[in-house]
Amino acid sequence: MIAGTLIVIAKEPVPGRVKTRLQTEFTPNEAAALARASLADTLNAVRSAPASRRVLALDGEPGPWLPDGFDVVAQRGDGLDERLAAAFEDAFDGTPMLLVGMDTPQLTSDHLSFDWRGYDAVLGPTDDGGYWCLGLRLPDRRALIGVPMSTEHTGRDQLRRLRALGLRVLLLPTLRDLDTPRDAALIAVAHPSLRVSRLYRRLHHAAHPGSLFDQALGGTANVVAISTDGRTVPSLSEVERWSSPADEVDQLALSRCEGPVLDIGCGPGRIVTALAERGIPALGVDISPRAVSLTTSRGAPALRRPVHERLPGEGRWGSVLLMDGNIGIGGDPAALLRRCAELVRPGGLILVEVDPDDDLDDTAPIVLHSSTGRRSTPLPWARVGSRALLRHALAADLYPTEDWRTPTRAFLTLRAS
Repeated sequence: MIAGTLIVIAKEPVPGRVKTRLQTEFTPNEAAALARASLADTLNAVRSAPASRRVLALDGEPGPWLPDGFDVVAQRGDGLDERLAAAFEDAFDGTPMLLVGMDTPQLTSDHLSFDWRGYDAVLGPTDDGGYWCLGLRLPDRRALIGVPMSTEHTGRDQLRRLRALGLRVLLLPTLRDLDTPRDAALIAVAHPSLRVSRLYRRLHHAAHPGSLFDQALGGTANVVAISTDGRTVPSLSEVERWSSPADEVDQLALSRCEGPVLDIGCGPGRIVTALAERGIPALGVDISPRAVSLTTSRGAPALRRPVHERLPGEGRWGSVLLMDGNIGIGGDPAALLRRCAELVRPGGLILVEVDPDDDLDDTAPIVLHSSTGRRSTPLPWARVGSRALLRHALAADLYPTEDWRTPTRAFLTLRAS
């Protein structure tokens, strides 16, 4: 065996710049954390393999994820083919070179320990049509420039190019790239001890509730809210209704509103949009960036901000809305009603959609379950019927003016003193 140079070509794992295809299920920060773990696994495998030199060809800046024993060179060139060719040129020290990416954390030192004798080049295919490694005895831009990258036939095209140059090519085993949530899941099952696999399991079973709501609002997954007793919470599982235009029951509720109106937990904006269509000034607030984006895309104003932080027009709103069970926000209905009393003007109206079960008074957290299999950390939430809400309202100096309902939904209107 000939000890040569091992090259890892990688991007600095910065949110939004790496693993963007993972973001159908994970947040940019989570995707970057998975990329960082994948890179760390890759570097550890390379560090444990026999080599005369180890090089990191990096786009970005090194971080604490970089172990000792690597020479760092900056990537150069425009397309990936140019950057790969430059990495071979910059790492060459007279010995054969094997270059790997950061997308196959399951590779081991055994994958990297082979005999160069009788071969001029090495290629390791991936099951998506690309390749996870490329080896060359000598830098040769002809081997790379112009080969189409990031296609389902890149590996085949690269092999054809190497053979067209008259090179004897050693083919290594096929590996799976970590590009999509499915890839991450399969790698985690097949290689459970990897750093990236352990992180994947933690993220998969302890997602931030907001990220799952954003997935649901974006249409990439369905989300169901489950209470501690195992029952579905319908008011938090009706994304399709939230995203549709205001229905007859919504319109009936809005007919009671006095402008200007603040819609707390506005979601994708059906209520704020319906109020605008009635000519009533309204603002939606939500902590979800996706919800705010969807609301503003409908032409309705919305602000990303928690309700307990400073809001525009404090003490001057004609009405504050807590539709779709949003009285549950934060898990403390009494505190939320006190906050609403601060927001409305004297005599202002607070309209609350309560649970149809008048006797319900449940402040246990809920857990969100995504159709992708992810579960959230517990979300503080409350589910209250009209009797519990009346107790909380009177404690906040709010007085009931109307209790009305339809066959499936129930509402209370309150007035500030």
